[in-house]
This record gives sequence, structure tokens and C-alpha cells, in this order.
Amino acid sequence: MSRGLITTLVIVGIIIVFVGGFFMWGTGVYDSAVASQEEVNKTFADVQAAYQRRADLVPNLVATVKGAAENEKSILVQVTQARAGIVNAKTPEDLELAGRQINTAINLAFEAYPQIRSTENFQDLQSQLEGTENRINVARTRYNESVASYNTYVRGYFKKMALNMFGSGEDFSVRKGFEAAAGSEKAPEVKF
Repeated sequence: MSRGLITTLVIVGIIIVFVGGFFMWGTGVYDSAVASQEEVNKTFADVQAAYQRRADLVPNLVATVKGAAENEKSILVQVTQARAGIVNAKTPEDLELAGRQINTAINLAFEAYPQIRSTENFQDLQSQLEGTENRINVARTRYNESVASYNTYVRGYFKKMALNMFGSGEDFSVRKGFEAAAGSEKAPEVKF
């Protein structure tokens, strides 16, 4: 073999290694950008899931608490009216009627002085609302973190070049993090 042929083969070998290495690096950059982009999509879907949980949960919680409060109000009114009937009883028949009314009211409440549970229900509602808002905040924070990581990756000079060479650079455009809607700094009002 001549020296010129060996030199040519070495140069061709170096070029093949360089091009192959560049190709491997470029496809690795592209694949990593795709994985990062999918993480952004997943974390945004997690934010949407947290919103859906709130939309499903809050109206049901409010309705449950309202129903329990109305039930307790009804029982307390019945017990109070029955007690007033005993005090105002003028005849034994009035007293017997008032006694039956109070027994009915007591049976409904399981005791003469019903334990008020609506306060606990309101506290549970408040706790659920706080937990739901915390979940949403965590999901938003994770989304913003994944957007920042993705943007840092695709904006790197050499990575941006590789993405433009191996795919459409527009496929990997910079994403925006979560932006609150106008007025969302105000917490939603829960009405009873």
C-alpha cells in the first residue's frame, strides 16, 4: 500500500468518525429535546387535572356542607319548639303532645342537646379547599420548572444548531410558563 492511499484512508476514517459522532450527538440532542418537550406537556396536563379536580370537588363539598347545616338547623328548631311547648303547656294533653314532639326531635338528634357538626363540616370544607389550591399550586410550580428546564435545553447555542439541522427548529420553540389570568390573584369566593 502506498503512503498516499494510507493517508487517504486515515482521513476518510477520521471524517467518518467525525460525521458519525456528530450525527450521534445531533440525534441525542434531538431525542433529549423531544423528551423534555413531552415532560412539559405532561406537567401542563397535571395542571389541567388539578383544575378539573377542583371543578368536580368544590361544588359537591359546598352542597354537602349546606345540606348538613340545613338538617341541623331543622333539628334545633324542632327541639327548641318542643321545649317551648313544655314550658307553655296548660293542660296534661298539651304536656303529653309536647313530650311526644320533643321525643321525636330528640330521636332525630340522638340526644336532648344535639351536637352541632356543621362547624366541623365547614372546617373540613376549608381544609379541602386549601388542599385543592395547594395541589394546583404544586402542579403549576412543576410545570414552570419543566418549562424552564426545556427552554434552557433548546436555547443552548450548539443544541439549537443541532435541532435546526436535524429537525425543524420551530418544533422546539421556547415555551411560556404558567401565567395567571387577569384577576386570578383574588381567591374565588365560596357562597352559601
